[in-house]
Parts: sequence; structure tokens; C-alpha cells
Amino acid sequence: MREQLEQLKRDALQAIGEATGEDGLQDIRVKFLGRKGQLTALMKGLGGLAPDERPVVGQLVNSVRDEIETSLEAALLSAREQATIERLKSERIDVTLPGRRDICGTKHPITLVTEEVCDIFASLGFSVAEGPEIEHDWYNFEALNFPPEHPARDMQDTFFVDNNLLLRTHTSPVQIRTMLKQRPPVRIIAPGTVYRCDSDATHSPMFHQIEGLMVDKGVTFGDLKGILTIFTNQLFGQKTGVRLRPSFFPFTEPSAEVDIACVICNGKGCRVCKNSGWLEILGAGMVDPEVYRHVNYDAEDISGFAFGMGIERIAMLKYGIGDMRLLFENDVRFLRQF
Repeated sequence: MREQLEQLKRDALQAIGEATGEDGLQDIRVKFLGRKGQLTALMKGLGGLAPDERPVVGQLVNSVRDEIETSLEAALLSAREQATIERLKSERIDVTLPGRRDICGTKHPITLVTEEVCDIFASLGFSVAEGPEIEHDWYNFEALNFPPEHPARDMQDTFFVDNNLLLRTHTSPVQIRTMLKQRPPVRIIAPGTVYRCDSDATHSPMFHQIEGLMVDKGVTFGDLKGILTIFTNQLFGQKTGVRLRPSFFPFTEPSAEVDIACVICNGKGCRVCKNSGWLEILGAGMVDPEVYRHVNYDAEDISGFAFGMGIERIAMLKYGIGDMRLLFENDVRFLRQF
């Protein structure tokens, strides 16, 4: 039994010395020290020894097991350290390689155009005013000179919350709220989201507007044309032609549609401008004296003009976008272009 234990120890230590890698050492542990290993098999023979030999051989068995265990643990530690060294060699970082840049988002084209328009009017002395998107009928319609039978009050055009509350159809109510809180002079622009029951390639039930208002003594239609000409030239280029056509809006009189020379064909005529050479971009006019009555302004003492534009239309013209729905689909491939 003693000779067998000594031989088993020599075989185990030799196997440990020749083993490569952690897996090989674990196999040696199972072979010599496992439940069905060689040392366990030898221990089963202790019962056949004389009673006085059993303690001596038992101590030898424990000594052999401890020596093999100690040798195995040392070899495993060395194998793990070597594996770590090899992994670090294969995974080392080449600091001479260029870094990987973080992918940064960009501003949405609607935001870009809104900020540019606001910056232009800010340089002309206009301040930014805001108001609620859920608006009262009085601010959205009545104070702006919309009679009760006006088509814009119809359920097919307006999202009503109840009889007197609605999702604002334009940002003009901000003008009313501002004039009720502030005496002339007033010079504001009102950007924001508006809502109407409409949806196709050129219309959306939710879209964005910027409306402007200037009220003071001696404000004329010539001032309106001058301000809008400066604005369009800064937004679309100094050589962009501007024209005003007579139109009608309930809260301005006289009223006009403002056109610019087609930015696609430079006024020569194309499919986009329907061969007219002009594109409509906004509506404007002198504030109707009836509106001043609702905000307690003296129409005999002051005058002013108002204008409004859809940001989606401005963005489509500025960037050559053919379908308004692209602005709301959040396709990353489309948005990356801006």
C-alpha cells in the first residue's frame, strides 16, 4: 500500500509538471483526487490492512493528498496568470490608432428653421412671446374678428376639447394675450405648434407657425413690406424677389399673400411653382381696427401689422423637401442630412 501511494504521488506530480493549461490540471485533479480517482480507489483497500497499520497508512494517504493538492493549486495559479498575460498580449490597445468619435445628434430641420427665423426677427427688434396650445375660443376666434359662422369654427377644421376650449389653430391668440398685458409699442413674434383637421402630402394635423405683430404710432403698410423683404432676403438670399398679392384674413385689413421668386427655378417657372415663377410663403396685413377694440387699444392713435407663416412650408422650400410627412416620420437617414 505504501509503495502504491508513493507511486501515485510520483505519477500525479509528474502529470502536474507536464500539464499545459487550466483544463489539463483540472483533468489531473479528477484523475487522482476525484470521487472515482486513483487515490479514492486505494483508500478502499484500507479495510484489508492490519489494525495497527491503518493509522500509519491513513496519515500517508492524507499527506499524499495534501501534497498533490498543494502542487495542483500552485500550478493552477501559474496557469491562470499565464493565460491572463497571453490574453493581454492579444487584446492590447494600439494607442496610435485614431479614436472612435461619439455619434452626435443634430437639430431637426423644423428647429433649425424656427431658430433662424427667430434670429432674423430678433435682429429687427422683435421679441419672442408664447402662449398655451389649448386655447379658449375667445382668444382663438372671437377676439381675432372671426364671426360665429366663419368656416374655421367648423368641427372639420378645428379640434375642439369642449364648447369653449380647443387646440389652437394658429399662434395669433398669443398676439391678443400680449396686447391685453402690454400697451404699445408692441413688437413680437410667436412661434409654436398649432393643430387643424387636415392631413396629406402638404398638410399635417399638427404643424408649426411663427406669427408676428408690430403695433405703434405711425406704422404703415410700407413698414410691413420692408420688414418682410428684409426677412425673405436674409432667409432665402439677397437676390430673392418678393411680391404681395391682395388677399383676405378676418383680423387684418388690408391683407396680402406674400410670395417669393421660386427658389427651385429662380423665377423662370417649373413644376414646383406651377410655372408661375412664384411661391407663396406667408400671409400678412394691417391689423383690423376691430381687433384693437377687443384689447382696449385706440385705433385712432395707433396702427400695426401682423403676419404668419408655416415653418414646415419654409423648411420644404429652404431644403427642397417634396413631402411634408418626411418631417414627422423621424427617419434617421433623412434627419442626418441636416
